[in-house]
Amino acid sequence: MTLHKDIRNCQKCAVRFGATKTAHEPRPVVWFAPSARMLIAGQAPGLRVHESGRPFTDPSGDRLREWLGLDGAAFYDQSRVAIVPMAFCFPGYDAKGSDLPPPPICGQTWHRRVMEQLSHVRLRVLVGASAHRYHLGVKTGVSVTVAGWRDHAPDTFVLPHPSWRNTGWLKKNPWFEGEVVPALRARVKEVLND
Repeated sequence: MTLHKDIRNCQKCAVRFGATKTAHEPRPVVWFAPSARMLIAGQAPGLRVHESGRPFTDPSGDRLREWLGLDGAAFYDQSRVAIVPMAFCFPGYDAKGSDLPPPPICGQTWHRRVMEQLSHVRLRVLVGASAHRYHLGVKTGVSVTVAGWRDHAPDTFVLPHPSWRNTGWLKKNPWFEGEVVPALRARVKEVLND
């Protein structure tokens, strides 16, 4: 597929990544097929994903698969599940070792073309603030956006990022795992098994 090849060969951020603490080369992680029925729109690959070349191969992915009620085989079935982050490459770390945000150039360059190919998507799972802003046009913070999840369901679910950094948020907001996760799992099952 030409679009996959074009994204995999992208070097637009080579200078930017070379200037980060990690000083790494671009390695776009491309994981979608036009037949996909579910879209997982995330933020950007982390270092482990950069190294593996496979999305969500980290503790965040373990938590996300648990929220979705999917095992690895179903989650990584590109014919049914598209995983399209706001940046296809690991953005790197800043001088303090914190994740850098997804470079806007990635979404500006590729997302319209990718979304045009995903015409069979029946469920969008938007993970994290960057995906919320891009796909919904919201300006609210994650807590407010996720609290309004019913406004977008059943065809779109808004989630916090499944990172360990959000464990405190999950403890303060038990309604998320009590209400949103069961509704999300039911919808995932319906869409993927239909």
